[in-house]
Amino acid sequence: MLRNRRFQNNIIVLLGLVGLVLTGCEGFFGKKVDASFIDVPIATDRPVAYVPIQPVWDNFTRPADIIIGYDELIYVVDDVTEEIIALDQAGNELGRFGVPGVHDIAMDRRLELLALGTFDTLGATLPAIYRIDLKSNGGAYGLSGASIVNKVLHPFYYKSSFTPGVDDLADFTGIATRADNSYYVSRSGPNVSQIFGPDDAMLIFGDDDDYATNVRVNTAGQVRGDYFISPVAVVTKAQPPQSPFVNTEGDFIFASTDATQQLKVRYIDVEETENGITYLVQEFAVGDTSAADGFLYTPGRFGSPTDVTFTGDGTNYIFVLDQEKDSLFQFTNTGLEGVNPPAGSSSSKNIKVSFGGTGSSLTEFRQPTGVAYYRRIVYVADAGNGRVLRFQLTTDFD
Repeated sequence: MLRNRRFQNNIIVLLGLVGLVLTGCEGFFGKKVDASFIDVPIATDRPVAYVPIQPVWDNFTRPADIIIGYDELIYVVDDVTEEIIALDQAGNELGRFGVPGVHDIAMDRRLELLALGTFDTLGATLPAIYRIDLKSNGGAYGLSGASIVNKVLHPFYYKSSFTPGVDDLADFTGIATRADNSYYVSRSGPNVSQIFGPDDAMLIFGDDDDYATNVRVNTAGQVRGDYFISPVAVVTKAQPPQSPFVNTEGDFIFASTDATQQLKVRYIDVEETENGITYLVQEFAVGDTSAADGFLYTPGRFGSPTDVTFTGDGTNYIFVLDQEKDSLFQFTNTGLEGVNPPAGSSSSKNIKVSFGGTGSSLTEFRQPTGVAYYRRIVYVADAGNGRVLRFQLTTDFD
């Protein structure tokens, strides 16, 4: 108890120093950042761990996705009310915008939202990609002045006809933008097209929303269009903050729920050569317990991953949410689980900081579905508990 009390007192002092620094920082739109939303974290017996930041944000029915935009605002998808909700970094609601069937979102570097939803037409409910302009109505920037400026329907981005009972069985499951404003969309479905490959695919769209191609992965000496089985989420390395140094690589990480796959989260390395673009599965070492106790590529590591994100601040962490295990996992970009030990540590081995479990405490989840990261804070859309939780490493309060 004395150790925890001393830990909390130290954190309070450190948070005061952090607050003095943050209140003098300029935000994206030139306003000072309000650090008052950072409360004292709950103490833990582990010297390095993710601790919750209070208060909990619970003004949602079922938050299905969460992102941090290049405008430094937070966007949450509520798939019950079918709305996108904008928040500032203190959690204050700034506006809501309805999109039919919305369940996943991304933002490009032009500060336009891309939302995966549905559209009813031809007697069917079709997967749709909505482009939302946040400044198109001539008013103040934000959801209050937003409008849908384009809509892409499956399957009309690659053909002109629609086959009932076939084309309406596919679904768009995840979306991620690249630095050049092109983007990936993961698609799932039970049917096979002879020309464009299986419904389970990773699609590429240009910055004008025109379909470009399917990703075909080079593996085991073959170029495979059927590599992506039951994909549910995708993320690129192009992440905020907005700057000339945003990662321009086309690399991406995707998650799959296919029960036959031992590796349900994989990193795809994009290489540009004189012969064109090649997509390769990035290999990560597994089993070196002198470096870490866990690994991204450990077979059977995940049960049912629902989302994945990559940090854009140089820490190069990979976060994976697992709905079956109700847990948040953290890895380095080399596939090692955990974070580097703090300065002065006698060990060079990564410290495991993954956590979770089924429940409603501040370090437990029920069907978590969205994860985001910004300014050393991890955000989790805890769908089953109807809330958004925030976490920060104890060492990041130094």
